[in-house]
Amino acid sequence: MYLHTFAPASLLLVWAICSVSVWVLFRIYYTKLQTANRARRTDLMQRLGRSSNSQHLVGFFHPYCNAGGGGERVLWTAIAAIQRTEPNIVSIVYSGDSDATKEEIISKVKARFDIALDPKALDFVFLNSRKVVEGSTWPYFTLLGQSLGSMYLAWEAMSKLIPDLYIDTMGYAFTFHVVNLLAGIPVGAYVHYPTISTNMLNRVKSRERWHTNSDTISSSTFLSQCKLLYYRIFMYYYSLSLRSAAFIMVNSSWTQKHVNAILQHSDIFLNTLHRMIPFKISSKSKYGSATSAQIVYPPCDTREISQFPLTGRDRVILSLAQFRPEKDHPTQLRAFSRLLQDHPQYIDSEHPVKLVLIGGSRNADDEARVQSLRSLAKDLGLQENTEFIVNAPYPVMLNWLAKASIGLSTMVDEHFGINVVEFMAAGLIPVAHKSGGPLQDIVVPFHGQPTGYHADSVETFAEALHTALSLSDDEEHVIRQRARTWAVQRFSEEEFEQSWNASQWKSFLPVN
Repeated sequence: MYLHTFAPASLLLVWAICSVSVWVLFRIYYTKLQTANRARRTDLMQRLGRSSNSQHLVGFFHPYCNAGGGGERVLWTAIAAIQRTEPNIVSIVYSGDSDATKEEIISKVKARFDIALDPKALDFVFLNSRKVVEGSTWPYFTLLGQSLGSMYLAWEAMSKLIPDLYIDTMGYAFTFHVVNLLAGIPVGAYVHYPTISTNMLNRVKSRERWHTNSDTISSSTFLSQCKLLYYRIFMYYYSLSLRSAAFIMVNSSWTQKHVNAILQHSDIFLNTLHRMIPFKISSKSKYGSATSAQIVYPPCDTREISQFPLTGRDRVILSLAQFRPEKDHPTQLRAFSRLLQDHPQYIDSEHPVKLVLIGGSRNADDEARVQSLRSLAKDLGLQENTEFIVNAPYPVMLNWLAKASIGLSTMVDEHFGINVVEFMAAGLIPVAHKSGGPLQDIVVPFHGQPTGYHADSVETFAEALHTALSLSDDEEHVIRQRARTWAVQRFSEEEFEQSWNASQWKSFLPVN
């Protein structure tokens, strides 16, 4: 009888001792980290030639800052705006591009986006563990693996330098817990695309094949149910992660709708299980928790491209998109092939129609994807009418925007679609997927008249391309002008900066 009563008491005592030991060890680590950080801040300010007393550090977590895509334009436009208006702020970019120097990255930003950055108000913390957030590292349970990897990467980031304000601009919400725990600073986010959405859950429920739902899973009832449970658990903790941010900005109506739904997400079964976990993720922050997201449309530098002539265009269909699976370049090739099959006059004419695909390649996976697309173009007999331009410099991209006729975007549920905005501002007629930002925010009627076309299959894309190519000169000019006027008016850098500042991010900086 004595042993039976002693055992639970012993277990509780051991548990208490372990808990206290963990807490003590963490406080020792935390104190050392904060002490080391003060020394690192002083060294940084001396290196930049700044006074350490009056300066604030705003950290941007963007492991792929040198990729040259639309997300990077958001990052650099925000930093450039801060440099123009906030002389007492130094921007810190947490980057995994350790193969490039600070000077090389700044030079590429100028070449790719025509954005000039002041090196004295900007510094980089290079992270050596970026591989832990790459999809290729996690062939199975990719969402979970990348999210756990991002937490490790955030630990590396905070171990090297803690800012006064942390802003994630790439969608790594699970890093918020690490920053809250180790740094105790306010956290904000600019969300381009939710890591998981109700659309993804619905595709698994309906067993629809997709690039995030393979044939192996979608063809099996058992595996589909297992994946649905996995997604439910991930959605629950993703929601907790987002709620630990003090403020959240999003890039479109589509993203806002999904993020707001995730912020309000609840699961009774998982709530019960979560309460039983001794050490648990908390969504509480002393800086408040976001309950809704604010739309901040991405910037498009329309000043130069909006001066391109609207007439005298070449018969070129232009694609601008990083070579990632979700951009769905195969559909572009198949739609173009269908167009040429249904309308051979586009091949036989004196000026045949051409498809040009310009995009960034970030790593070996992207390079392999480009080779696969080249092979597909050859199989479809398109090699004479198709051109691939990988990692094009900014002037090359501008040259194609100045002379192409049609802009093509095939991504399903594109969160925003800055490439579509660039098409419209440059005078191209957009043909975009009938979903996401291009449907709800960009290719929308202006003064009751169309600004472009939507499609949702190989056949309808081919039809939309034919419709755009068949317009009379007058019809073509009118729609180009209408699309440009709307894009320049709605998606300028000035609009972006006003909306960015409306998020009240500066209010979370400490008062000197």
